[in-house]
Amino acid sequence: MSSKGSAPAKAGLRVGVIGAGVMGSNHARVLAGLPGVSLVGVVDPSPAHRTRATELANCASFETLDQLLAEGVDAVTIAAPTHLHHEVALACIAKNIHALVEKPIASTVEEGREIVAAAHEAGVTLMVGHVERFNPAVVAVKQAIAGEDILSIAITRVGPFPPRMSNVGVVIDLAVHDIDLIRWFTESDIVEVQPQLSSAVAEREDIALLQFRTANGVLAHINTNWLTPFKARSVTVATRGKYVMGDLLTRQVTECFGFKPDGSYSMRHLPVGHDEPLRAELIAFLKAVRNGETPAVTGDEGVASLEIATQCLETPSRPAAKSPALKGPRRVAG
Repeated sequence: MSSKGSAPAKAGLRVGVIGAGVMGSNHARVLAGLPGVSLVGVVDPSPAHRTRATELANCASFETLDQLLAEGVDAVTIAAPTHLHHEVALACIAKNIHALVEKPIASTVEEGREIVAAAHEAGVTLMVGHVERFNPAVVAVKQAIAGEDILSIAITRVGPFPPRMSNVGVVIDLAVHDIDLIRWFTESDIVEVQPQLSSAVAEREDIALLQFRTANGVLAHINTNWLTPFKARSVTVATRGKYVMGDLLTRQVTECFGFKPDGSYSMRHLPVGHDEPLRAELIAFLKAVRNGETPAVTGDEGVASLEIATQCLETPSRPAAKSPALKGPRRVAG
């Protein structure tokens, strides 16, 4: 038990950040500014990463996880490379420390399930960092389609090749966000997967066109790549009564409704909040820790999205059936 961390309740939650890359440094920056939080420090083996994080968040830094844990923490956010999530999360959970694990929850579905089982056994809060759910534009789309009969969802998430990318392609790096959004918007599981993947310039897939069907019959499509010279992030949802369009970068959400037989309809811009998604996500995590609530994105949800992403990478594409009519030379009429 982390007796050291739980004793001084008035000092607030003692939180540590594991991994001080771009994402981890931002975690530290946000946590340092939250009320009721004592940022114990960041962990990273890289001196350059540690320096960046401490300058951003004005906190202590540690070279190893053991050094952080020795200081006593109630909760951690894990923003280390994905292949380390399993080992790091299990080490923290074993000490009864609550954890937010960045997406994807782990390298494999099996590792993800082990993390979920360990957290359940220990009775600690486990949340997965699917930060796009906290984008105010996404929240506005979700509110707009509440109670609607959803027919289809199309999501575009494209941009240039990221210099920081390690050993994963667009499906695990980008599309996993949108797989989670499809499951969240429809409140249903994905039951059919039809992926088309290509490696145009990268070693791993850098173009993915993914089609899905959910258990409640919604058709969904994700278009993602690293070949577009600019970033674009958009969501469109068609329901029986509405057509909702959201730009996740400009945070503009527009709703078409009141369709008439003559083809006319009404249109309006929906109100969208101004929260920083990462800040909203970390506040939600800490609230779940304090109150013992089910977190906004559970470990099971994180594993389910990873499982669908993995299926997209493993499903073989089938060649189209050749029409017998097209065999041989065509007869010219007349």
